[in-house]
Amino acid sequence: MAAAARIRVFGGCWQGGRAAVASRGRFSSASGEGPGKEALPPPPENGTSGFCPPLHSCHDWIGPPDQHSNIRPIIFYIPKHESPLERRLRGLRQETQAWNQQFWANQNVLFRKEKEEFIRSRLKAKGLELRDEQGQKVTLDAEEMAEFYKAFLRKNYKKQLFYNRDWYKRNFTITFITGRVALERAWRRLGFKKEKN
Repeated sequence: MAAAARIRVFGGCWQGGRAAVASRGRFSSASGEGPGKEALPPPPENGTSGFCPPLHSCHDWIGPPDQHSNIRPIIFYIPKHESPLERRLRGLRQETQAWNQQFWANQNVLFRKEKEEFIRSRLKAKGLELRDEQGQKVTLDAEEMAEFYKAFLRKNYKKQLFYNRDWYKRNFTITFITGRVALERAWRRLGFKKEKN
């Protein structure tokens, strides 16, 4: 509850782009890991409005979902007297956000591309066009689309497995360091500051 109170959502001037902090991560998409990796073109870049939280803000700011990844970018608050452990935590969160953004942007671009190809090939096999006489998009029924979803999941199983493995490792590390930061802050509040040698 306290964490939710410290987060501010911004809108309007953010145009679906990635936050500047999201582009600093060192990790690439999990789609580039493991057997059967395939190079995907990066999703189209979005322009951002240059939005920046007010200087006096002491909260994380969350933007609207990115149009490719559907992930809300976060601009992380940097405390004035950030400890090395707090800096490490913020860095890990930023890297994880960038990694997550890249994976889901690539995965969603691939999904949409393959879905369109599947629909086009099925309609062509039936002798139908993509649009009917009224200009409406022709769709396939649920059973036919279920075939595509099943095939897509099967084809991307290993990629998803690597992603899930890394996601749990990252979240465990972030949770562990968050606990250490909370302990450090409580220690500071109680007046037990580390003495400098």
